[in-house]
Amino acid sequence: QVQLVESGGGLVQPGRSLRLSCAASGDIVSIRIMGWYRQAPGKQREMVATVSSGAVTNYSDSVRGRFTVSRDNAKNTVYLQMNSPKPEDTAVYYCNAAIATIHVPEDDYWGQGTQVTVSS
Repeated sequence: QVQLVESGGGLVQPGRSLRLSCAASGDIVSIRIMGWYRQAPGKQREMVATVSSGAVTNYSDSVRGRFTVSRDNAKNTVYLQMNSPKPEDTAVYYCNAAIATIHVPEDDYWGQGTQVTVSS
């Protein structure tokens, strides 16, 4: 069984910084992709940023240049450094990972979500 546990959400003022973390645990063999998605009230879930096992990153246009995604393969952890957040970044942020375990070749896993509110 795989678990993704997020931390680091909360209230942040516009222009400040916040860092989200997500640690994967369980019978993990490998993690191909890790990343972050978000869902604002009344909107569909959208991709924010992803990073491959080889450190290739992908960002949505709305956060490129402000957010940085990174991962620590030894710790099975992905991070999202949010610099200069804007009120429109307010959403529930979900960790996502494509994980192979000793039981399943690969499957998609989600964290429980962490609220990020950008407000003065």
